[in-house]
Amino acid sequence: MEPPSLPDAPEPVAGPDRAEEGTGEGAGRRAFLRRVSAGGAGLALTGALPLVSAGNAQAADPSGNADASRATTDGPIAADATTAIVIMGGTLIDGTGGPARPNQVIVIVGDRIVWVGGDTARAPIPSGARIVDARGKYVIPGLSDMHTHWTVMEKIVPPLFIANGVTSVREMWGYPEVRDVRRRIDSGELLGPRMVMASTILDGTVSLLGPPSVRVGTPEEARAAVRQAKADGCDFIKIYSYLSPECLHAIADEARLQKLQFAGHHAYRLSVGEVSDAGMRSFEHLHGIPVPLSSDEEGFRRRIAATPMDPADPRAFFRVMRELERQAAGLYSPAKAARVYARWVRNGTWQSPTLTVNRVMSSPADTYARDPRLKYIPPDLRAFWADAVRVYAPATPEEIAQQREFLDRRLAMVREMYLAGVGVIAGTDVGNPYCFPGFGIHDELELLVEAGLTPHQALGTATRDAARFMGLDVGTVVPGKAADLVVLEADPLRDIRNTRRVDSVVTRGRLITSAHRQRLLDDAEAAAQEPSTAAGLGGAGGTGAGTGAGGAAGARVSVRSAMPACGCFPLPATI
Repeated sequence: MEPPSLPDAPEPVAGPDRAEEGTGEGAGRRAFLRRVSAGGAGLALTGALPLVSAGNAQAADPSGNADASRATTDGPIAADATTAIVIMGGTLIDGTGGPARPNQVIVIVGDRIVWVGGDTARAPIPSGARIVDARGKYVIPGLSDMHTHWTVMEKIVPPLFIANGVTSVREMWGYPEVRDVRRRIDSGELLGPRMVMASTILDGTVSLLGPPSVRVGTPEEARAAVRQAKADGCDFIKIYSYLSPECLHAIADEARLQKLQFAGHHAYRLSVGEVSDAGMRSFEHLHGIPVPLSSDEEGFRRRIAATPMDPADPRAFFRVMRELERQAAGLYSPAKAARVYARWVRNGTWQSPTLTVNRVMSSPADTYARDPRLKYIPPDLRAFWADAVRVYAPATPEEIAQQREFLDRRLAMVREMYLAGVGVIAGTDVGNPYCFPGFGIHDELELLVEAGLTPHQALGTATRDAARFMGLDVGTVVPGKAADLVVLEADPLRDIRNTRRVDSVVTRGRLITSAHRQRLLDDAEAAAQEPSTAAGLGGAGGTGAGTGAGGAAGARVSVRSAMPACGCFPLPATI
């Protein structure tokens, strides 16, 4: 089901349901010719050309000599106004919701998709284009991870995103070092995904988080924090769990004045409905969500109100909330839920369930101890993760059964809210334990299918719907859109696990061949064994532990203090 339309999200070029986008006929072809004439001087059109493998893209030669201009595989083929890439012969799953289309041709000039169609003879292929042989493969839009952290690990996290086909992220804790990474990605200095960035996190005077979060205790402080976030260049305000009602409403009002939206954790001292009515753009992690969907919301609300937030032990309140949410999930009321879902749809409130981190929190502590992806995580962060999961991991057989049931019930909620028209976006919570950068989005898609979405619907939450939510001109493979896409070795609609089988990636019109993709993985693995600052960790949280990306030479013990994560695993304030 199509998630609710948002007034501030750009509409797809020509509309995703129009045939000319899928076929490249008519308006799509004219758009290509306009593009070439306006910005692609020197690009002569040729007919059909010899194909070469996706892993070794070649330049096309009008004479038909496939070896005339072999492309380098030493790095990504960078996009400029005259660079052209043609992906030929693959089955296209274009992200619009339409059926898969075999034997398609996709023409990219610069950083834009300019032609898509199935008629190879009519495809306007520029002379000198890089030809990607996608026969037997599947092409999807670039994926988005809608809840990430730790992009400051610049030698590890951004490359792993790209290697896994994640070409856009929503970074959920903005601070100066993260903003610098985004600047360098946008300038082309670093290879990494597009980033939509939160403010620093705003929370109450009692908080699970240390610096660089901002604690506000009065409406005036809350408004000042929003204005400062605007001045810092954030894309939206991130709120957290322990805000007071007065501060939440002040943030919502000031954000409107500053033309910003706000999203984040449910503020537990308010009802979910009240926060949605105030303008919450997305709730993260399903925190607080089982309560209003239960048959005893008022009873749970009374128990929440009676539970103190102890500054000496801020985690105690969170532990109580997790147990109340588990109990509430067992009292799910379909009739009550239908009213709540309709309210979210009216308000344009989306859900970012981050099932990946929720599964980790509901699993025994040793579940991921031998995960082969740990080779991409520095040893001190591995130790940190192993410690973190023990805080909440179920241990006894009874606890394990309870947490598995709790997870299953939340999966069912996600399916029901999606079918009710609530916008759902795929995010993982990269940075929290066993939420692996890049790889995690494939975990999330599998969990969404386990929840009851079809593979096509699950893909939509990480492509079209994510792009609409962020207001980015990506998410579908149609003429006019930015050129972010992924070539897969197998059909994700047959088995969603096939999104893991990435052959090559195009990001901002830059071709990452399979050979270069492997080098990204190899380099990230090597960087994980370097001192933390060399991997881009030092000073990441602005806590004085280092001097920014790169930090003080040899520093290694700063990881816990310097690397903010979301707080889904609320550990000591040093997180």
